[in-house]
Order: sequence, then C-alpha cells, then structure tokens
Amino acid sequence: MRPDAVVVGSGPNGLVAAVLLARAGLRVTLLEAADRFGGGLRSAELTLPGRVHDVGATVMAMALASPAFRELGLKGVEFAHPPLPAAHPLDDRPAVLVHRDVRCTARGLGRDGPAWLASAGAVARGGLPLAELLLKPLGPWGSLPVSAFVRAAAFGAVAALPATTFARTAFRTVEGRALLAGMAAHSLLDLRAPLTTGYGLMLASLAHLVGWPVVRGGSQVLADALVAELRALGGEAVSGHRVRRLAELDAPVVVLDVTPRQFLAMTDDLPGGYRRRLARYRHGPGVFKMDWALDGPVPWRDPAVAGAGTVHLGGTLEEIALSEAETAAGRHSPRPYVLLVQPHTADPARGGHTLWAYCHVPNGSARDMTDAIETQIERYAPGFRDRVLARHAMGPAALEAADANLVGGDISGGLASLGQFVRRPVWSPAPWRTPLPGVFLCSSATPPGPGVHGMGGWQAARLALRP
Repeated sequence: MRPDAVVVGSGPNGLVAAVLLARAGLRVTLLEAADRFGGGLRSAELTLPGRVHDVGATVMAMALASPAFRELGLKGVEFAHPPLPAAHPLDDRPAVLVHRDVRCTARGLGRDGPAWLASAGAVARGGLPLAELLLKPLGPWGSLPVSAFVRAAAFGAVAALPATTFARTAFRTVEGRALLAGMAAHSLLDLRAPLTTGYGLMLASLAHLVGWPVVRGGSQVLADALVAELRALGGEAVSGHRVRRLAELDAPVVVLDVTPRQFLAMTDDLPGGYRRRLARYRHGPGVFKMDWALDGPVPWRDPAVAGAGTVHLGGTLEEIALSEAETAAGRHSPRPYVLLVQPHTADPARGGHTLWAYCHVPNGSARDMTDAIETQIERYAPGFRDRVLARHAMGPAALEAADANLVGGDISGGLASLGQFVRRPVWSPAPWRTPLPGVFLCSSATPPGPGVHGMGGWQAARLALRP
C-alpha cells in the first residue's frame, strides 16, 4: 500500500518526524541507508566483546530539555545521571567541578562564583520555557510565558559575544575562564567568533537545569525505542535502503533527514536560486573520535574528576582558544581540546569501563590524532595508557562512512557560525519547507542545529501536517 509519508534517514530528527507523522494517523515508511537505525544514535561493540560504546552522540542534555522528546513521552528509555555532569582539570590546581546545583558550582569557583550565577545560572533559572524558546528560535511559541522572552532577550545580548571576550570580561580567575572556554568549545568554532558565548552558556545551563545524562544501555536504546514506537503505530521501518533520487519515492509527503549536499544530489528539480543557496552551505571542522576499553577507572590526578560524566581537557582559556583557532584555520593543534565522556560513572552496565572522546580537526582530515588525544589524557591522568585493553579510532572519513550526514567528520551538520545561525540552510521563516511540494528537510542543517533534540523533525512534521 502506498504510504502517506516517507522519511529518509533515521537520525534523531528523522525518527521524531516519523513518529509524529504516524501519531497523526499517516501511514509512514522510514528508510535508512545503514544496516542499523539511529544515525548518530548508535551503539556497538567497538573494542571488545560485551563492551558497549556509543558510536556517535552519548550525552543527552538536549533530549531532556527538548519539547519534541517531552511530547513523545517514550517508554523503556532511562536516562542515567553521573554524580557530576562535568569537570575541567587544570595542571597546577584542583579541577573545576560542575554540579547539578548551580550554587554548589559557584562556590567551587570562589571569586567567580557570582559571575557564574549571573551567567549560566541566570539561563538555568529561565527553566524549560527558556530552553524551549531557544530550541524553537522561529516558533511556534504557543503559550510560552512573557518571562521567557524577557530572559531570551537578556541572554541574546550576551550570547552574541565571542567566548574569549566574555570570559575575560566576566571572569577573573583561571578556573572561571577555563570553564567557560571548555563549554564554548563544543561549538567547534574559533572562540573569538560571535555566538560562542551563547553556545557555552546554553550547554552549561542545561547541566544545572536537566543534567548531562547518558541513555542506560547505550544511545541505541533511544533509537530503537523510537523505531518500536513507529512500528507500534503501524509504520514501516526499513534499514539497508539507500535513497539516491527523490523520484524513487512515491508519497505525498517526504521528509529528508539529510544534508543540503545530499538533497542537491537527489533532485534536479530545485529552483535555481534555492539550489545556489543550498550549494553555498558550509560545513565546519570535523572530529577524530576514539573509544577505549579499560581495565579500571581513569587514574585522574584529581580524584574528583572520576565522578564526572563529561570531562573537558585542554587547560586554560588561552590554550583552548589557541587550539580551536588552529582548527578553524585548517591546521591540526599539537595540544587539541579533547571532549571526553566516562559512561561508566552513570551507567556501569556496559560490560566494563569504557571511554569516549574526540578532538577537533580540519574538515576531511586524514591525520591520526590518537597520540595527541592520549597525550592530553595522560597530562591529567598519568598512567592512563597502562589501563587500556583495546582502542578504536574513527577519523572524518570513517565517521562519514558510518553516517553520510557527517560530511568530512562535521558532527554539527554545518558550520555553526553567525551567518549560518540565521540561514540554516537558507534564510526563510520556515527553512524546513523546500520549494518542492510536500518535501521537507529536517536534519541538523535546519534550526535549531546540532544536538539530540529532534526539533528539526518536530518542525518538519508540524509543517507537513498543516492543511
């Protein structure tokens, strides 16, 4: 029977779109090129038998804050919280610790405690209404309280600043400035670029508002739950089916969880102006990702770091800013900023101690960054390499082979610059709608951008269901 809607791609956005369309009563077919569903939401035994590693996304702060996932109310998915959301080790002093309690975090920052309360703390106090507004920058805003818009305006005035500027203006200590830099570097941007403060404060506030959990059992559990929900609603989910041309699809509604580059290759029917704008869409730096199986916990010099789910390695504001500037300029940093996750702190049932980390590299880089990443870990955890039982590395080419949306290893679905913040992937009041009737885009190349929040899929499904 001909479906009412076809969704291409089973990343979090495609999965959310498929489920919401099916809940509205449409006959939905989900098509995924890979052998397993999930896109960036996949888990596998990458190192040793029985060791569960997250292939892509692992920390799920945005999923808890997302209106899309709250609306879905999935059963069978448990979010496991570590004792500490995050930590930032430093060479010559105790690590900076991020607690769920914003005041506890502020106390640990000493003189910079008031500045943390006034920045990340203020965003966290905006609560879920502010988070929802930031995840729906183009609406619809429904019954959001006026206070959310007031707080968003105050946040926006600060968020537009480069992280280096804000850190040096707002914070006086090495600890405070380093903490903001580690948060802002999630953006994969030069920290001297506009908006990097906003990315950093938003992520930091989520640590206090909802925490930085992992999915118990691995990220694949979340993807599998969404597929199970789709099938329970009568939808069809087919893996190992690559869609190369839109002409293959026979449905009045088509939702594409693909990049602009893939969309351009799928059809010759796009208007010239729209095609040219899509062709100008830019991808950002890539990542070099590693997973390890360990024979025990990481031997951190500061034992408090052992309780953190996420660890930012890179040292001071100046060091992290230099590392990110090198990457933005197309060079490989000899001392890269490393984003590391210790899943065992929250979810011991993954077959033993595992570790997940990546550093930023130029898009499409072929350089092996194993030694650079492990040297940064050893810097703060002497003897780390002695704990390694097995390791697995994925550079940009391997990441793109596993998920075609990761162009050149770009896990953000496109450069998160100021220009592309307002035209993602093109300037439009409804950028999820394409000029082709019934065809919608929903990948992280659409607002609100990267992260496991499903909001691109939520917006595309909402538009597709309009009369």
